[in-house]
Amino acid sequence: MDTMSIELVPNLLNKLPLSGREELNLSNSPRIDLSSVSSEAEKGAQTFKHRNSASIWSGIWQASLPFVGDFSCGRAPSESNTASSSGNHRGKLSFGKNYYEGWRAGIKRVVMNGGSMRRIFGFSRTWTSASKADIWLLGVCYQVAHTGNESTDPTQSEGFSAFVEDFSSRIWITYRKGFSPIGDSKFCSDTNWGCMLRSSQMLVAQAFLFLKLGRSWRKSHDKPYEHLGLLQLFGDSEDSPCSIHNLLQAGMAYGLSPGSWVGPYAMCRAWECLLRNTNSEVLGSMMALHVVSGDEDGERGGAPVLCTEDVSRRCYEFSRGQVDWTPILLLVPLVLGLEKVNPRYIPLLSATFTFPQSLGILGGRPGASTYIVGVQDEKAFYLDPHETQQAVDMQKDDIDSGISTYHCNVVRQMPLDSIDSSLAIGFFCRDKSDFDDFCSRASKLIKESNGAPLFTISSSRAENTSNHNTVSGDTPTRRDDDLVDGLGSCEQPQEDDWQLV
Repeated sequence: MDTMSIELVPNLLNKLPLSGREELNLSNSPRIDLSSVSSEAEKGAQTFKHRNSASIWSGIWQASLPFVGDFSCGRAPSESNTASSSGNHRGKLSFGKNYYEGWRAGIKRVVMNGGSMRRIFGFSRTWTSASKADIWLLGVCYQVAHTGNESTDPTQSEGFSAFVEDFSSRIWITYRKGFSPIGDSKFCSDTNWGCMLRSSQMLVAQAFLFLKLGRSWRKSHDKPYEHLGLLQLFGDSEDSPCSIHNLLQAGMAYGLSPGSWVGPYAMCRAWECLLRNTNSEVLGSMMALHVVSGDEDGERGGAPVLCTEDVSRRCYEFSRGQVDWTPILLLVPLVLGLEKVNPRYIPLLSATFTFPQSLGILGGRPGASTYIVGVQDEKAFYLDPHETQQAVDMQKDDIDSGISTYHCNVVRQMPLDSIDSSLAIGFFCRDKSDFDDFCSRASKLIKESNGAPLFTISSSRAENTSNHNTVSGDTPTRRDDDLVDGLGSCEQPQEDDWQLV
């Protein structure tokens, strides 16, 4: 098995000092129990228990060194931590003088004194992938190589510690048990069948997070509830707008039902229906969503076409005619081979993670969906939904305990060439200039695709009809009913053939 894990020190944040105020007593704070991972993607793989590593931190904080370094691959650290910062700058990582300055400084102190990042993060097995190549995580680049010292372990670098901090701040959504029954069914858990639903929730949650708090946001000990409202949207009840209860209801037209597996295409359409028909004021103020599908005339063999005219119309409709452009989530469902991804597409998939608008990929091994958030060389980093956790009510239950179950302390990876050929790519564009930047990057990638692009771009339907860009014959035939009216239809469902994840 190529998949490897890094287990981070549990409750790391609870061990750090607060800046400028009295330290809270968190000795009774709950821990995340990862000792019983149920992973379809890693059947037979060893599971790892937490190690109590509190002693590692003793003495670290007494003389913190200032943190120096830019991990955005040569870009100036200019991004603001506010949600209003331009989407074009999301790839530029900035570090304010906040709580995590002490964390990074402490890590740097340990490393400079001969310590090991493996010790600090409690690696559960040797990180044999110790590549010195840059890591790209949802549009942000982390340099892990030590300049002028090729023999140094990349996992001991400041870039790697910043990557881990970013990874552990992503929203992690897994199987749950003990929630109210879904609709008229008796299902009170989605274990063993809801991995695509959970993977899609993670992708959409990142888009909401980027919109409200910005790409540079990191979970913080002194502001632990900053993203609580966002997490409540993804609770496990009908009262939560983005719950699996409501997703399954919205996706009935595309074959979604409790206890059944679903593919990326149907999942994308389910989200389209949910956001279009929602009665939630919160969702109604978030962002438009557009599913990039095939040619209007249903020409077989064609790559999906992003029609900018359709995107503009979608934004206008979402705002109810108030503005011409709104934040928008783009979902691109694809089939890039028969069983595994055709090797010619792997460099293109990897390149999408360098886009500042990147939201990652819904994909995984056959029958086991995951949320892929980053790449390094030919490897993919992902968040795994295949762990069953108790459902929590973020309105009533212990909020600290509830929030902790939405962040993962295990970094997993798999070979890019092992992912299933049926997948979906996500992109978030904050405004019109961000969308234009995305189109510019995508057009460049199309030119580098040697005639086999992931998708194409046209300004209008007329241009799309007269100028087809088709994928080579090794791409599976596309369905006519995949190309349901350019904007999709929630009222006229078509049979979905992409039911295997």
